[in-house]
Amino acid sequence: MRYRAFGRTGWEISEIGYGMWGMGGWTGSDDDVSRRSLALAVESGCNFFDTASAYGLGRSERLLGDLLRAYPDRRLYVATKVAPKNMKWPAKAGDALNEVFPAGHLRASTEASLKNLGIDTLDLQQLHVWHDNWAGDERWQREVSDLKREGLIRAFGISVNRWEPANVLRALETDLVDCVQVVYNIFDQAPEDELFPACRRRHVAVIARVPFDEGSLTGRLTPDARWPDGDWRNVYFSTQNLAETLPRVERLSHLVPEGMDLPELALRFILANPDVTTTIPGMRMPAHVERNLAASDGRPLPPRLHDALGTHRWDRTAVIE
Repeated sequence: MRYRAFGRTGWEISEIGYGMWGMGGWTGSDDDVSRRSLALAVESGCNFFDTASAYGLGRSERLLGDLLRAYPDRRLYVATKVAPKNMKWPAKAGDALNEVFPAGHLRASTEASLKNLGIDTLDLQQLHVWHDNWAGDERWQREVSDLKREGLIRAFGISVNRWEPANVLRALETDLVDCVQVVYNIFDQAPEDELFPACRRRHVAVIARVPFDEGSLTGRLTPDARWPDGDWRNVYFSTQNLAETLPRVERLSHLVPEGMDLPELALRFILANPDVTTTIPGMRMPAHVERNLAASDGRPLPPRLHDALGTHRWDRTAVIE
């Protein structure tokens, strides 16, 4: 496992972290399997774990708490998120801050997460939704400053809306934001335009989420793909999105080098960007952990292949989350 500096914090973070959404409540999740997968990740050098209060209503955080107690001598970095009070994803331009993150909500959520995790301080607390219309509002700024000053959180971040990577640039200007979490993968390359350069200038860490485009970049998606009722992927892969996605995956598959598969290529594309601090594939089984973490070996993509992957950029505008 290779490590990268987490922005201005100075932390050394595994360049492949652990996304814990799936084990919080997706269909097919099994807590015992999740625990084995998490333990294998630690033994393989992963030290960054991203969860959220909304993942299984605290279930994912509690699983991470179990892991922390199982490895008391390892420095494991904990990142979680404050769910919007109105429980609406994503945030819209017309949403009022006091409806989404009202006074006291950040503190209450932070305290609840600390209890779920069984720790005294969060390494990284993030807002799970955001709109830059709120950037100049002193209410959230004051709460973040207080949480840092009181030692409840060490760093603060914002998880930006899907396909709106520039919808955080004003917030970065406050210098309160230590980290931005954004969708970035072979298809979703728009963060390279404005967000990554802004983060680079301000020494803000970047967490690249959804490295496999919710599964399309695993190469296993089929035209008749369906999931149990309530599974998020039924929403994301609507009939239209599925029909547009599959031909793009097919064209991309012709670029996969011998001895590599599409998921590995997807991870290596992300790791090739020095602006990315870590990427957080969702992993619910030990086999996923072994395969994904193996991509952190320092082997670069050939320049011609990297350039060819750049031509598969897909700019989408319908904001869903």
